[in-house]
Amino acid sequence: MDTLQQLGELLLTSIPTVAFLLIIWFAYRKLVHKKLEHVLSERHERTEGAMQQAQAAIARAEARTAEYEQRLRGAQSEVYRTQEARRRHVMEKRDAALTEARRHAEAMVKQSREQLERDVTEARSTLEHQADALAAKIIDSILRPVAATGSR
Repeated sequence: MDTLQQLGELLLTSIPTVAFLLIIWFAYRKLVHKKLEHVLSERHERTEGAMQQAQAAIARAEARTAEYEQRLRGAQSEVYRTQEARRRHVMEKRDAALTEARRHAEAMVKQSREQLERDVTEARSTLEHQADALAAKIIDSILRPVAATGSR
């Protein structure tokens, strides 16, 4: 029985310690634990909120980048179209100038040929007249001494 009595005394002496521990536990729950949980949950929400904001900012930046790239491609294609139109316009002007230069050169060649033909015809005519006159002089010079000796 001695053991039973000692166990009873131990239980009686431990009641104030258990009560004290319960009071401390309730005080901890009331004073510290709720505030600590509140601060931790707020910290978690802020961390999660910051991460969500960062993800949203990244998504917005990617969307802006895609839009910028799309606009850049559109501007580049517009520049290429403009350059192609200018090149085509310059080529058309060059072709027109070449055609005009060819036409002008052909006209000059035709005019020069006509002038050359006129000059050749005139030279032939002049040569024919000069040949006739020279032939007449030669005949005169040959026949005159013969006629002068024959009439003597």
